[in-house]
This record gives sequence, structure tokens and C-alpha cells, in this order.
Amino acid sequence: VQLQASGGGLVQAGGSLRLSCAGSGRPFSKYGMGWFRQAPGKESEFVAVISWNGGIIYYVDSVKGRFAISRDNAKNSVYLQMNSLKPEDTAVYYCAATARGVVRSPSEYDYWGQGTLVTVSS
Repeated sequence: VQLQASGGGLVQAGGSLRLSCAGSGRPFSKYGMGWFRQAPGKESEFVAVISWNGGIIYYVDSVKGRFAISRDNAKNSVYLQMNSLKPEDTAVYYCAATARGVVRSPSEYDYWGQGTLVTVSS
């Protein structure tokens, strides 16, 4: 699966962004899809994951109630709607695909997109 993330940018605190991740290659619907982020000088952090049919979703505690992951298998796409953004959400965001269901460890993901930068100003 080839993944292409987009939608990042500069936004003020309290604003919103919607990230998109388009997949191609292998059947997209077979994979659980996750979003991760990496802030400067920090390790990669799990953000959210959605099962192949959207029936199971997990979030990291710091984004619960603010972010929403969704997918459209007909469009081979997964999305991350980010609301009430905070400066601490600033990071490069990556989408990734896993054949292991809904998992949170980066090591359990098989395919990665190139990342899209989100910058939240205070």
C-alpha cells in the first residue's frame, strides 16, 4: 500500500485542520489505519487508529474529544479531523496501515505515508 498524507498547515490555537491520507496499491479496506505524530526532538506518538470497517476506534488521551478519525474505503482514504488545536499538537503527522487490526505501536504498522506538517501557533 502506498500512502500519501496531506492537509497539514499553519493554524492558530483553537482552530481546525482536516488531514487526509490516500491509499493505493493493495486493497485499502483490508487494513487498519492509524495516525501518528512526531514533534521536534520527540519520539513518534500514536494519535488514533480505526479498524478496517470503522467499527473500532482508539485515540490517545490527549486528543480525545478534539480529534476524530474516519475512513472511506470506497475512496481508499482515511481522515483525521482535528479541532480545538493546541500548540502542543504541533508535529509531523503520519498515516500508516496495519494488517494487525487496531494496534497502537508503530512497529506493528506495515506501510507509512510521508508525513504532513501541522503547526499550531499560540
